[in-house]
Amino acid sequence: MDLGIRGRRAIVCGASRGLGRAVAESLAEAGANLVLNARGLDGIEQAADEIREKHGVRVDTLASDLTTEEGCNRIAVAFPTTDILINNAGGPPAGDWRSFEREDWRTATDHNMIGPIFLIRNYLDGMVGQNFGRIVNITSIVVKQPKAMLSLSVAARLGLTGAVKAIAPSVAGNNVTINNLLPELFDTDRLRQNLTTIGKQNGRTLEEEIAEHMHIIPAKRLGKPAELGATCAFLCSEHAGFITGQSILLDGGFYPGLF
Repeated sequence: MDLGIRGRRAIVCGASRGLGRAVAESLAEAGANLVLNARGLDGIEQAADEIREKHGVRVDTLASDLTTEEGCNRIAVAFPTTDILINNAGGPPAGDWRSFEREDWRTATDHNMIGPIFLIRNYLDGMVGQNFGRIVNITSIVVKQPKAMLSLSVAARLGLTGAVKAIAPSVAGNNVTINNLLPELFDTDRLRQNLTTIGKQNGRTLEEEIAEHMHIIPAKRLGKPAELGATCAFLCSEHAGFITGQSILLDGGFYPGLF
């Protein structure tokens, strides 16, 4: 399927590895030109070289922490417009909520709510003016199924989800959509870090904790980053203009609820 985004610009945050890298690959395969962002330059430069060689699209890079005011300003100056924005920031650490200090909650909110909101603010009006825009926030299943050990993530990501739901209807008539992808149990470094922490609480090794989780995934496997990348690319396509304000699960059937 031609996604209709060939030649469009896509800014992909957290693009050096994991789910962000998978999204960048899928968008490049569809012909989009990329701006890859991560905090460190080495990882995104390597990713950029590999994507250019594989897909033949233009790939720019910007090493900056977009969860900060300075980082948001830097990318707005370097790339004042975009057609597609992928918000993707690593989640805060797992742990007992009682152990977190006030600064931990502030940091989680900056990274997983306020930072993405200000990036959306950077580009939303420009998308409205050109009558095309796709924004996808990669968040987590915890906004629908909170977990005690991930309380920092739950609080911050729920705030972003609520803000997106409030904003999305106001720009839907301008062919601009804002959606969230809610992954669970994808085979990434981030998952392994979280399961290591949770495993220690449960007295299990990482391998034992992964095995325990595999029992409760109806698909009987971990998610593949490329699966999320392809889903995200479709949401960014010209065919997805009637999907907005949604939080879409990718979880292998893990979530037990109806809505």
